Amino acid sequence: MMFIFAYAPYGLAEGLQLSGIMAILFCGIVMSHYTHFNLSPVSQITVQHLFRTAAFVGETCVFAYLGMSIFSYDHKFEAAFIIWSIVLILVGRAVNIFPLTFVLNYFRETKISRRNQLIMWFSGLRGAIAFALAINLDSLEEDKRRLLVTTTLVIVLFTLLVLGGSTLPLLKCMDRRERNNENEGQLSLSKTAAEGSAVEAEQLTDDEWRLTKRIAMKGFTKIDAKYLVPFLTRKVTRQELRNAQHEMQKLTSQWYSEVRDSPDTSDIEVEFQQPTRKIASTDNL
Repeated sequence: MMFIFAYAPYGLAEGLQLSGIMAILFCGIVMSHYTHFNLSPVSQITVQHLFRTAAFVGETCVFAYLGMSIFSYDHKFEAAFIIWSIVLILVGRAVNIFPLTFVLNYFRETKISRRNQLIMWFSGLRGAIAFALAINLDSLEEDKRRLLVTTTLVIVLFTLLVLGGSTLPLLKCMDRRERNNENEGQLSLSKTAAEGSAVEAEQLTDDEWRLTKRIAMKGFTKIDAKYLVPFLTRKVTRQELRNAQHEMQKLTSQWYSEVRDSPDTSDIEVEFQQPTRKIASTDNL
């Protein structure tokens, strides 16, 4: 059912001669915000891992196809056209990102920093969508079509290898400069670490929690929390939380037993004890 809900907007948009890519983009945003929380807690974990695995396999197939296409097409190179295309793409992305973030920062409480704007501009990677659009230009002459396909493929490789490969060194360089200027802060490229350091609701007092909600709930966020979320999501009962906790404890104990009984697991035995204690301490849910 989750796959059907995700694929249906794409098929509908394609049938109406609209952008299936934009349809699936907004469908993913809505499903992650509403549909995901209508599942049971255990099903949420299962669906997350399932979709992440499917996305990884899909990306692997796409980039394997891009790599093999280098040797599968009759290419036509024009260095000047390729260089000017790359330059204009970078200029066009800068013209989009910097003015739009300036306008957004005027209305946002959490501003988009110059550093983030630079990374957004620098990491504008091209991939399968641009290449698919190029190879489907059937109305052009063969020479022009081969030129566009070749140029698009070179741009894809340039953005992935050059821009994508130098994004991490750029982040480290910018973080090093900030530490030298401020003597504080540390670059974290781990989403888990960033989420783990976030302030949890249980750590706030009642007055601080009300102040946090009052600051956060403005504009569409307030309308969403007051009307859309209650209408589009169901409330998870305490019994469902207890059942989910019991099931997670059962699965964790089963996995830990299998790992513990397997040979040569003395090095990783300590690592499995910590998650078990964490899951066992979720009675306050």
